[in-house]
Amino acid sequence: MKPVLPAAILTVPLAHRALHDAADGRPENSRAAIRAAIAAGYGIEIDLQLSSDGCAMVFHDNGLDRLAEASGPVRARTCSALQAIPLKGGDGEGIPELSEVLELVAGQVPLLIELKDQNGQMGLTDGALERATAEALKGYAGPVAVMSFNPNSVAELARLAPDIARGITTSAYDPAEWPELPRAVCDGLRGIPDFARTGSSFISHEAGDLPRPRVQALRNDGVPVLCWTVTSAAEETAARVFADNVTFEQYLSPLTS
Repeated sequence: MKPVLPAAILTVPLAHRALHDAADGRPENSRAAIRAAIAAGYGIEIDLQLSSDGCAMVFHDNGLDRLAEASGPVRARTCSALQAIPLKGGDGEGIPELSEVLELVAGQVPLLIELKDQNGQMGLTDGALERATAEALKGYAGPVAVMSFNPNSVAELARLAPDIARGITTSAYDPAEWPELPRAVCDGLRGIPDFARTGSSFISHEAGDLPRPRVQALRNDGVPVLCWTVTSAAEETAARVFADNVTFEQYLSPLTS
């Protein structure tokens, strides 16, 4: 029997990459942004990339250039090296490891963890990031769920961490928005064909594409639908017609809907 998505992930708005605002010293996925989300009572969505020595690092991009004071791929550096690289817009803090973030959150608010695609084209995974994630989550008692755009990653999480709720991050897969993917891959993923195969408990779908019939058919079947990423109160109001909760940034979502 597949695990149930924790209720708190459906009832508390989720701060996208934590409650970030680099202008205020809180970069994406940083400790400062995570502390701010906890203090405000928001749920937290974070992203994971893999270090060269097999650690799950809380960081969005494959490359360091946009977000950190370094360049090159995240996967080319060790955990300790990444921890020492300052995040842009922060107070000098480095890239956190998942285990540290779990200690920081400690079940105070719900946590939604996205594993970034390590294959590059949503193909088969080597399992390294999934193993590191499952290991870090052992014994974690707070409300948590894991997800990925890559269904093969979700399937691997089902094998390694069967008791943790898992879902697929989904999209309209407009080829113009996904230049790294062949059109055939976009066309295949758009219909969410792997939901049953992966034993998923939910999806998190692109906010502007929520009315898609496949998405609403899943919701009508009782599948929780989260969405990414709303950036205003008006967008949130529109999204909540079609989704059960939102991932938000650039404004403060109301804590009671």
